[in-house]
Order: sequence, then structure tokens, then C-alpha cells
Amino acid sequence: MPTGIPGSGTTPGTGKPSLGRTGGIRVVMAGKGGVGKTTVTAILAHLFSRRGLQVLAVDGDPQQNLAVTLSIPKDKAGQIIPVSKSAEYLREKTGAGSDISPGGLLTLNPDVSDVIDRFSIPVADNLRLLVMGGVRMAGAGCLCPEYTLLAAILRHMPLLQDQVVLLDTPAGMEHFGRAVADGFDTALVVSDPSYNALSVARESAILARQIGIKCRILVVNRSATRQDIRKVQEICGDEGLFFKVFYLPADPEVVRSEPVVTPLLEGQSPFMNEVRVLADFIVRNNL
Repeated sequence: MPTGIPGSGTTPGTGKPSLGRTGGIRVVMAGKGGVGKTTVTAILAHLFSRRGLQVLAVDGDPQQNLAVTLSIPKDKAGQIIPVSKSAEYLREKTGAGSDISPGGLLTLNPDVSDVIDRFSIPVADNLRLLVMGGVRMAGAGCLCPEYTLLAAILRHMPLLQDQVVLLDTPAGMEHFGRAVADGFDTALVVSDPSYNALSVARESAILARQIGIKCRILVVNRSATRQDIRKVQEICGDEGLFFKVFYLPADPEVVRSEPVVTPLLEGQSPFMNEVRVLADFIVRNNL
């Protein structure tokens, strides 16, 4: 495909439906709101793409901030049509529509082989963005069509060894409960040193472990003190819960460049150097 990132569809040369990943790296981002999850996602996306890896950044957060953070101008970011806002596409793939009741039947395994070519946009060399858009609940006990579509896209997207998918998720743990992250290799849980954020991080890691994500990494943002390290050990120190913990020190350049991360990419600050170590770790443990 011209995008460099495959859709789902069929396994090449067989004509048979793809059963999921064949290689590459899949990283789901998790954590409490406001801890820097989208910033870390965007930096990693650029770092991976500069290595020559083919990167698809997926914005699964209803706030839809990833486009601007990646460096897409605000006016162009506002023109992006999220997959979830295409009523025609939702109906075509899941059977959902405005005249269907919340309890109506949905197609739970839709063919989404065309979604990347149809909706993703280029950001930089080797880097594309797919915006899922806002996810609304369609009724108690009902799997909403947007989540159905997102889960299908991510579950059935076969990757080659040089391809990466980064999924930026809503705050909290809803995506784990809906199995959107099922089939991912790595859960990157971002937190800050606060008790509330670390508690959400701990619960996110427990749920990630329950759905079989073996590589669970904790990233503690705006943190470097011994007191922070002790707090992390007290709240998230369960044996085997996290495979690795990274501490990203506070960096005034992050605040100055906000919301865009591209000015940070050439820097050699302790923050950026540690994010580069994180990127290296993810690649070494997945390729």
C-alpha cells in the first residue's frame, strides 16, 4: 500500500482473512489525564519514524490533541475527519446508524482493510496519523460502534518488522475494559508522581497483564527525586507488575514548545535523552 502501513483484509499470497499481527511493534498508551501521555506518544512517533520505521500514530482520545502535538498546524488539524465522525463509514462497517436503537445489532468483526488508506494522513517521512475521534456510549451494556471499529482496525492489522502502531488512548482504563488493546505487545503507562496518577497506572498495568500484554512499562513524567522513586515503589512496586520503569525529569522546554513536540527532537536535555533510551528499549524488546 502507498501508506507503508497495511490494512487488515487478507494475508498476502493466500487470499485468506488475516488473523492479526505478523511482526512489528504495537504500543498502547495508558494513564490518567494530564500526565503527558499524548506528548510522550508524539515524541516516540517521531523518534521511531526517524529510525526509518513506518509509524502509524492512532489518536483514540476524544480530545483529539495528537495531531497538533505531532506538528500538524491547528487549522489543518481541525479539518481532519475522524473515522468515528463518518456516519456513512460506521454504517457500512458496523451497521450503526441514527435510526438504530442503542440495543440494536452491530457487526462485531467488520472488514476494515481500507480504513488506513481512506482516513490516515501523512505527518512526516515514515509517519502517518489516524484519528478515531470521540467515542460515545451507545447505551448501557452495548458495545458502541466506534469502539467496535477501533478494536477491529487494531486487532486485524498485520504488521511487518519495520512497522509501528502507537495508540494514544483516553484517560483512565475504559479501553482495556473494551479489549481495544487486545493483541498489543507493549503497554506504556504514563504517570506523574502523584498518588492518584500512580494508582491509575497500577490498575492499568493490572488490566494490561490480564489481557496478556507482557511488556508493561511505567513512565513517570516530571519526576526525578528520591521521594518520587519511593512513592512509585510503594504504589506500583508489585513484583512483576512493570517490566521497566523510566523517570522523565521536568523540562521547561516541554512547556515552552507545548503543544508541539518537534522543537524538542534535536535537544539533548535529560528529558529527551531519557525518552530516547525509552524508544531504544521498546525497539530492542519488540523487534
